[in-house]
Amino acid sequence: MISGYESGAMQRWHAARCRAWQVSLLTVVGLLALAVWAVIDSVIPGTDWRRIDGLVGVLRGVGRFLPPDLSGLATLVQPAIETVLIAIVGTLLGAIMSLPVALLGASNLLPLGRGGYVLARGLMTMSRSIHEIVWALIFVSAVGLGAFAGILALACRSIGFVSKLLAEAIERIDTRAVESIRAQGGTSIAVIRHAIIPQLLPIGISTLIFEWDINVNRAAVLGLVGAGGLGLAFHNQMIASNYAGVSTVLLTILIIILLGEMVSMHLRRRLV
Repeated sequence: MISGYESGAMQRWHAARCRAWQVSLLTVVGLLALAVWAVIDSVIPGTDWRRIDGLVGVLRGVGRFLPPDLSGLATLVQPAIETVLIAIVGTLLGAIMSLPVALLGASNLLPLGRGGYVLARGLMTMSRSIHEIVWALIFVSAVGLGAFAGILALACRSIGFVSKLLAEAIERIDTRAVESIRAQGGTSIAVIRHAIIPQLLPIGISTLIFEWDINVNRAAVLGLVGAGGLGLAFHNQMIASNYAGVSTVLLTILIIILLGEMVSMHLRRRLV
């Protein structure tokens, strides 16, 4: 037999469950309403429906990209290699720049006090907030067209992700090693070298492999703004309206991304 207390508890649980369902339903309805409003307000009036020309026009437009012009693959070897090298060098440079930012942004170290912590956290946020295309535009205007601008763009874009993960890892390290070295009169460099970096290596290697995998994808499109690599080849093919050549570049990018994914999986299994 259910007591009055148990009955009241069940009623309260049932009421709370009904309120949760109502909140979820209202949230879904609200999101759907926003989506419909966006389509009606932006998509429909902002689309040239005459150019689409119905399903036949869409199929005709897609057909211009097929089949890929495989005769141009040989000309894409050098841009493909350049794309991979941009990703590698950009990731390594970003890692070097991320370490001091992570050390400054770790709340359990604070080597430069609260001001350095705020500065480091601000750099992390700024790096993540600015898209790699915007970084590439900034460095193209600063150092000119070419792979160097792409490397700098990827390095600055990598700081936010890598340094944030490293800072969080530093905040979880075993502080006994740090205190032991400091008790023996060790310098800050000795603390970083012998107490912090050894504990960071596993997550650091894993983070760099993952970031390199992402940077391969990023490097493939940076050439659209003149930062070298396959993106520049893609841009040239689009300007020339060589749609079969565009498909070939896209196919090459897909192959590079798949190979990069395979390499990153192998490295994670071997090193992490």
